[in-house]
Amino acid sequence: MAGSENALIELWPEGAPFAEGAGDEDRPAITPYLAQSGGPGAVIVCPGGGYGMRADHEGEPIAKWLNRLGIHAFVLRYRVEPYRFPSALTDVQRAIRYVRHRAEEWGIDPGKVGVLGFSAGGHLCATVGTHYDLGLPNAADPIDRQSCRPDLMALCYPVITMQPPYTHQGSVHNLLGPAPEERMIKLLSNELQVTADTPPAFLWHTSDDEAVPVENCLLFASALRKSGVPFDLHVYEKGQHGLGLAEHDEHVANWTTVCGLWLKRYGFAG
Repeated sequence: MAGSENALIELWPEGAPFAEGAGDEDRPAITPYLAQSGGPGAVIVCPGGGYGMRADHEGEPIAKWLNRLGIHAFVLRYRVEPYRFPSALTDVQRAIRYVRHRAEEWGIDPGKVGVLGFSAGGHLCATVGTHYDLGLPNAADPIDRQSCRPDLMALCYPVITMQPPYTHQGSVHNLLGPAPEERMIKLLSNELQVTADTPPAFLWHTSDDEAVPVENCLLFASALRKSGVPFDLHVYEKGQHGLGLAEHDEHVANWTTVCGLWLKRYGFAG
């Protein structure tokens, strides 16, 4: 079943936490793309956009690529500026819980729900991979009883750190405001939040990325290594920021092949 605008599912139909209005941008949602002959895995896709917007080319095209691998995909409409932390994190946590809540209905293994994000969407995925709970067993809402820990993370030219000199300043401003507290900068510098329980990660970047320096990936990979968390790291020599599927660069486009094999290794693909 291909996803469409008509298939969009609001994550809080009665209104989201921290909502400041009732427009589309105040109402986080997922659009499902269910694979025709799917495996048991599902991936929630978080497009990039500096926490100021969400890039279309990092949403539906990614979901359709995952479908071709036999993986169910859900594109997340998470809240961006003027919303600040923790709205976007709350949205992706809810999306993970929601997919697990309906996993049986969709033919998904609730133990195979991952996240995949680009740039600031990669930061959001790394944030939910390092800031999660295992469900609130006594919650009145049954969705909230589900864990929001992703089973794996695929991070594509991600923003990881909020600290200079390697951060993406626009993402910091949109997420934390013009004068963030030092404790918030550290809390959301995800290389500082890795533990042995952090999910496995696939990371790729280009070494000459001028918008989000490759050090973001390298810092996160180093932190994963120190904590004994498995990871795949792929750094390509050249390529501008925001390539998405990178269809016009046959070298960088290889990321989809190796990421697909990695997802297959974890039993996500059909």
